Amino acid sequence: MQYLKSFTLPNDADELDYLFGTSSMGRLTKLDMQCYASNQYPFGIFPHKQLSKIEFEPITIFYGGNGSGKSTLLNVIAEKLKLERTAPFNNSPIIDDYLNFCDYRLSYGTPYLPDGSSIITSDGVFDYLLDIRAINEGIDRRRESILEEYESLRGELTHSGWQMKSLEDYEELRKRNEIRKGTKSQYAARRLGNTEYRMHSNGESAFAYFTNKIGSNSLYLLDEPENSLSAKLQRELAVFLEEAVRFYGCQLVISTHSPFLLSLRGAKVYDLDGDPACVKHWSELENIRAYYDLFESRRREFE
Repeated sequence: MQYLKSFTLPNDADELDYLFGTSSMGRLTKLDMQCYASNQYPFGIFPHKQLSKIEFEPITIFYGGNGSGKSTLLNVIAEKLKLERTAPFNNSPIIDDYLNFCDYRLSYGTPYLPDGSSIITSDGVFDYLLDIRAINEGIDRRRESILEEYESLRGELTHSGWQMKSLEDYEELRKRNEIRKGTKSQYAARRLGNTEYRMHSNGESAFAYFTNKIGSNSLYLLDEPENSLSAKLQRELAVFLEEAVRFYGCQLVISTHSPFLLSLRGAKVYDLDGDPACVKHWSELENIRAYYDLFESRRREFE
């Protein structure tokens, strides 16, 4: 499915007029008031790449090294489209002025973006991992308390003749009966109730985050989703994303340098390291060629 057809960025003339032309006084006032006089972000990033218009496919990928602008481009698109996000965009005082130069077109027959369309950033994933860690630490503390309780009551069962004297003692009786029925771990599991006690790796939790956040029939922008993922999980994520597009009506725009994601079937890849930026087949990208040359030079070690 395709919801977003194209997106246009300010060209060189637009940026020059804004930065140095008749509107420059308004810009300087904004920057001076906020102590950002030397910060023109995101102006000045894309004109020299001659990237003024982006045409989208069901899967579109922005590739490039650090500083290439791929994450900035993804966030600019998300801000212009007013997409949902879980982590704030660390923008500049003149981002709204920049967005006024931007424009977009939706695909024919798409009057508006579907509900649930969103951008998923590395910051959002990181915040989620911190939340999971805090939850697990809370469960850990509760579990330790229950195990201490088990040891204390177990000792009393061995050395005392406790008896129930009234209904107020019912809860205590239930605990003691649970101790008699099973092991320490079984007692802890029953006392924790339905709370899931799971200690996943960061990669497993990050993978679960994407599979939970990405639904059906929506536009999703993904900023370097490979972060925290092992090669195995990157490959599993690639399969999941292909199926989200093929079977569940999603459109994806991804910034990445992961070979597993760059090789998504049918993806249109913009090489932001190029001068000018241009569309390339994933196998032509510089980093991919470096991987290929390495494995080719060590071919015998794989045989």
